Amino acid sequence: MRYLKLIVLAVALLSGGAAFSQIHQMEHRDSSMTSRTYNLNPVVVTGSGHHQRLKSTATPVRVLSSQEISEQGIATFDAALTRMMPQASMAPNSMGTFLRLNGLGNKYILILINGQKLTGDISNNVDLNRINMSRVKRIEVLDGAASSLYGSDAIAGVINIITDQPTQNLVSVTSDTKVSGHGVLTEAVTLDIYKNGFGSYTSFTHDRADSYQTTDLEYKKGSDTETQQTIAPFFTGYRSNIIGQKFTYTPNQHIALNAGLDYSYKITDRPETRNDVTGGTDYEMRYKGFRWNLGGIYKFNSKNSLQADFTVDRFRYGKEYDVETKSNAIGDYVQSKKQRSMDGELKAILGLTGHSTTIFGADWRKDYLTATSGNINQHVYSLAAYAQHEQKLFKDFTATLGLRLTHHETFNNHLTPKVTLMYAPGNFRFRATYSAGFRAPGLDELYYHYFSVNRGKAQISFGNKNLKPEKSNYFSLNAEYRDEVIAVSVTGYLNRINDMVIKQNISIDDASRTMLMQEFPEMTQDQASKMVSYALYQNSDKGDVKGLQLNVSANIFPGFNLSANYVYTYARTKSGDEWTLLERSIRHAATIAANYHHSWGRYALNVNLNGRLQSKTYYPDYEDAPGFGVWNLHTTHTIQCGRWVVFKPVIGIDNIFDKVDRRIDSSTRKYALYSPGRMLVVGGVIKLWQ
Repeated sequence: MRYLKLIVLAVALLSGGAAFSQIHQMEHRDSSMTSRTYNLNPVVVTGSGHHQRLKSTATPVRVLSSQEISEQGIATFDAALTRMMPQASMAPNSMGTFLRLNGLGNKYILILINGQKLTGDISNNVDLNRINMSRVKRIEVLDGAASSLYGSDAIAGVINIITDQPTQNLVSVTSDTKVSGHGVLTEAVTLDIYKNGFGSYTSFTHDRADSYQTTDLEYKKGSDTETQQTIAPFFTGYRSNIIGQKFTYTPNQHIALNAGLDYSYKITDRPETRNDVTGGTDYEMRYKGFRWNLGGIYKFNSKNSLQADFTVDRFRYGKEYDVETKSNAIGDYVQSKKQRSMDGELKAILGLTGHSTTIFGADWRKDYLTATSGNINQHVYSLAAYAQHEQKLFKDFTATLGLRLTHHETFNNHLTPKVTLMYAPGNFRFRATYSAGFRAPGLDELYYHYFSVNRGKAQISFGNKNLKPEKSNYFSLNAEYRDEVIAVSVTGYLNRINDMVIKQNISIDDASRTMLMQEFPEMTQDQASKMVSYALYQNSDKGDVKGLQLNVSANIFPGFNLSANYVYTYARTKSGDEWTLLERSIRHAATIAANYHHSWGRYALNVNLNGRLQSKTYYPDYEDAPGFGVWNLHTTHTIQCGRWVVFKPVIGIDNIFDKVDRRIDSSTRKYALYSPGRMLVVGGVIKLWQ
């Protein structure tokens, strides 16, 4: 019955709702209407800082194309990474999404949109709902330290989201709808106008999901045997909107200007507090983001250009009450945290000789943080200058040398070098990379003075002004074969981090309990007596991540593509003499996708089967989360309805074999699989252009 309701809703949306987009010209049908193979050698920019073919870049880069994302039925950014990249994992909660890449967490991963940093986190959880998937052209992922080009935070890797703006004379509108169980709905509408060098690109995305449980039981406080009912959600529902507008102007072949803004809004949707059962909440978490940028490129010729960008990114979140309490009425909003960043960059890309590319750049950045809950009102700036030279030394041999000097207001000067060597005989590539990483502790880690009460328990965190910056050394070896039929890549790497910043639990004695009550007068005597520890940010000795990646993609025969990716990750941290596994690290993970496409006249069928398999997730202080394998089936049916309209109904099944983690929640259990089980997915796209 639930599936029947979904089908009826989808048909109503597809038949009655607008759904339009662009195709270039009448004689050029939509790409899914023709026989095609996957592009195994796309253009990338993240690895080297300038555009070049994937097989030509000296630094290995993983590319997720919009075509692959669409064919797997993916509507969200976190699904794109977890379904297509085994080295990435997600843990969603009401505070955002805890993202891990190659064993390292959010704060070591630099997320960029067209090369510009995305700001905004909630307790180190990234609000990935700010990313507008309707505009994604491709997602480029660079593993390992990349501070020579990108500065602080690029220790685990860089995720660069490249957006798409059509540049042919047209007016087009697109609507893309997907619906599935538990109230999941994604609707994206875009309007594109391009005429005589001027482009306007407007988009609106609505994304929502209901809260759900995999079990309605929890253990009673202090017991691992007695259970009681709860309404606490396993997955926190939400409603999210993104509005985006971008303008471009290209008056001639030398100048390209752009300006854009994005506004995002998200609010959770949790069950309200009740007297008869546990698990409800008095408030929802509300998030707002506003980001705008100006930029331009002047091309002297095909090999020499000058680029400038300026970006301002604002993000804030807080509590919006939907239950009346002693101190708050329904509708009250209490801000918890506000962040703002300003970033200006000037970069020159030069072809000084026929076989070289040189990059010179300068970057200025200022970050602001106001945290009511953490008693912070601070700001910090950094200045950086960098250079990179890529030189073909002789036939089939290329070397790259990069160096960045960063001056941080708090942590003075730091050098981060990078060296890559590539030997490229025929279709083979052999690469060796060394790169240094640098991460300045965040303003929250330096200045936090945080007190809150969660389910009757007091929680306290202190920043530490004596923290040292984190530094890393990344080494990798890569072998690759790539032609028009098959691409095979093997990479081994070692990433060593010194002075990792961790949140250390400090045991409480009578003296420290007295100190805490003086620091936080709002804490009651009863709350203080029940506390056993508080958190303090500290530098641990080091971190150590070793890994192996295997990637294979092949056009087996016309219309059929197969890809498989496997990663082995061994991630540890050392404090004193003791080594422990990094929390949430996964030893083995793989993603597999098989895609078949065929067209008959005005109708085309695309069938995609994809799966993610992973071993258990390590939680050093808790019970490990078990491994799992989740498979998804997605079909797209493309119908050319006329000269200007293409209709694409889609239908699929997520989690075919109904894999669900139904363990009862307790203080010792954490999770890795957040699926509610098998779900039917329906939707569609209609494209209209002129």
